[in-house]
Amino acid sequence: MSRSRILTFVCFVFFVVPFLAHAADVEFVRVWPVWRTAESFDRISEYFDGQENTGRHTVLRSQPDTRAGYYFLVRTKTTLNAADAKFVLQIIKPDAPQAKTYTFPVGLTGRETVFSLGLTGIDWPDRKTHPVAWRLALVNGKGEELASRESFLWAKSAP
Repeated sequence: MSRSRILTFVCFVFFVVPFLAHAADVEFVRVWPVWRTAESFDRISEYFDGQENTGRHTVLRSQPDTRAGYYFLVRTKTTLNAADAKFVLQIIKPDAPQAKTYTFPVGLTGRETVFSLGLTGIDWPDRKTHPVAWRLALVNGKGEELASRESFLWAKSAP
């Protein structure tokens, strides 16, 4: 084998393959934005012990003491374990043309997981308000984007 072919092969193995494997390590299976009432989170067990029971979902809220709000139900599938990951949600509301950014720290555990990311309290006005456009990304502790999804209008507004 010629020297140039060996060099090409080595470059491919060390530079391209890790990138491809890294890009496939995290996937958004579904992102579903929806308004949820505070009552939709009630479970019978809460009446006995006073603790919120979220089942198998991880619920993260912009205002932790308020349950009602606009939520992004996100199902992720990953092979990574990353304790320092975070969701970065950029959203444009009808009353403000500039995107506002919210971050939600999460731990990835190398499996399929469901997250409910809620804009609650003062961060979302009411059930009748819907976002104009949004973009959701999952980044690691170094700030590298692992996965992302965006609304149709967000994609159309990009230059």
